[in-house]
Amino acid sequence: MTKLNRQSKYFIPFILVTSLFFLWGFVHNLDPILIPHLKKSFSLSTLQSSLVDSAVFIAYFLMALPAGFIMKKYGYKAGIITGLMLFATGSFLFIPAANTQQYIFFLMALFIIACGLTILETAANPYAASLGDPATATQRLNFAQSFNGLAVTLAPIIGARIILTKGFSDAELNKMTAAAKQMALASEASSVKTPYFILGTIILVIAILFALIKLPEIQEEGEISAGKNIFHAFRHRHLRWAVASQFFYVGAQVCVFSFFILYAVKAAGIDKIKAADYLGWGCGVAFMIGRFFGTFLMRYIQPNKLLAFYSFMNILLCGVAIFSHGLIAVYAVIGIAFFMSIMFPTIFSLGIKGLGGDAKFGSSLIIMAIVGGAVLPPILGQISDVTGNIQNGYIVPLLCFVVPLIFGLKTHEVAMPLKK
Repeated sequence: MTKLNRQSKYFIPFILVTSLFFLWGFVHNLDPILIPHLKKSFSLSTLQSSLVDSAVFIAYFLMALPAGFIMKKYGYKAGIITGLMLFATGSFLFIPAANTQQYIFFLMALFIIACGLTILETAANPYAASLGDPATATQRLNFAQSFNGLAVTLAPIIGARIILTKGFSDAELNKMTAAAKQMALASEASSVKTPYFILGTIILVIAILFALIKLPEIQEEGEISAGKNIFHAFRHRHLRWAVASQFFYVGAQVCVFSFFILYAVKAAGIDKIKAADYLGWGCGVAFMIGRFFGTFLMRYIQPNKLLAFYSFMNILLCGVAIFSHGLIAVYAVIGIAFFMSIMFPTIFSLGIKGLGGDAKFGSSLIIMAIVGGAVLPPILGQISDVTGNIQNGYIVPLLCFVVPLIFGLKTHEVAMPLKK
């Protein structure tokens, strides 16, 4: 098959798979809207509200291995369709969750969504990386992930205007009787039903589309001789480093994005809607531009070196976020978003490079590491509750960025070759 024929064969599948990056980015970035919304609706502490992230990211730990087995046995297409169906089911479950007015049911719906996202990410990341020249896999994956960055921009802007604007002010709530206040907060909690019903319907349609369209099945080099269990994949040293780096990176990203609205309200004294705009137009745009710009830079700079530099910059910016006040603090976090942009796909592609038939299990291990998003935000929440200042919690992402910094510095032997 000629190079032109291979490119045309992969073009439509790459577009379809890239759409998935936008979809899971959109639902993930509704979580920063859900956290302050549910925190108020159910009178939660910062630590309790962080369980939104825990419910989502614990699914990555529990479902990543089953996702790997699904792909190993049935292929990438089956994995994608299975993930989409779970994604849609969890979205529809927001309706009974809102009707019961129980926080635990919201967490269960989020967990089911995340189970679907786990399978999708386990399938889509290596699939997107495989659809073309191996030498440009990191650039290709960063390009696909750039549409995840677009979702980071749009989700909080849209979500805030659908969900956060329908609530009562604290002053209005304080004037109500206990019964009236409970009814008002219950009504606020119900505002999530329409957006998640629409989201579930869209996902269901896309699942049907994937079922009807033929996708090329990618067979990794060396797949026939690969080990038959996950321990065989874990023997690769660079994969072990990638797993650790992804754990701490995702934990840092979730801390930064999920608590941004609470952080901006405290550090800069702005209201929640304005904070959501900064999250979308600020962090989201910075994250998206960072993805596209990082993809361009990788034509000239080795991905591992770029990863190390971006990690170092984020360590510095986290320090600014802890000690500064006003809009400077907000701009520091926007800068963190820019320098986080390339980290997930770069860690992922460096981690699975050269795994051959171990790539599917290696992908599962790196996706399992996303559990960092469940483990580390509650630590930030606890620090915030104990000290009374959410800015102090940013010591958590600061320390997290040290690990991908070391990974970037140590992985010159698995760095992608520059495009000639």
